[in-house]
Amino acid sequence: MSEEVNKSEEEVVEETVQENQDTEAKKEAEEEKNEKSTEDLLQEERDKFLRLFAEFENYKKRTSKERIDLFKTASSELMSALLPVQDDFQRALEQLKLSADQEILQGVELIHNKFKEVLKAKGLVHIEVSAGDDFNADIHEAITQIPAPSPELAGKIVDVVEQGYKLGERILRHPKVVVGKS
Repeated sequence: MSEEVNKSEEEVVEETVQENQDTEAKKEAEEEKNEKSTEDLLQEERDKFLRLFAEFENYKKRTSKERIDLFKTASSELMSALLPVQDDFQRALEQLKLSADQEILQGVELIHNKFKEVLKAKGLVHIEVSAGDDFNADIHEAITQIPAPSPELAGKIVDVVEQGYKLGERILRHPKVVVGKS
């Protein structure tokens, strides 16, 4: 019986050793798995960081561009609002040239020239249009068509009703013209 007990004890010891080995193998596998998942987590965090950094760089570029566009738009709105004042100055000068008071005419001309120079310094450019120029629908705005006074003015500008202006490359106001038809 003692041999049976010894064998049983040996079997129990072997089973315990086997279980311990299995447990240790499982722990090692879990540790390796944890190590791999730690590396995976680190890689995921790096990817998140890079994506967040790229997104932030794009945000900075976009807001910078929007800010520049806002300044350009604000400037164009102000310039558009000042164009009628420019027109009134020109009409006033035409009427003052008909009067006999030259001192007032000189004063208004000085103010008008200063106003034009300020607008020009801010980027406002007068679109040169005169009678006899070819009509271009991309640049000019035809108010009406009249019979051409001469055959060479057919399809060309006969009269300029209102001057046009550009701010940079953008047309703020198209010149309003009368076009001759044949």
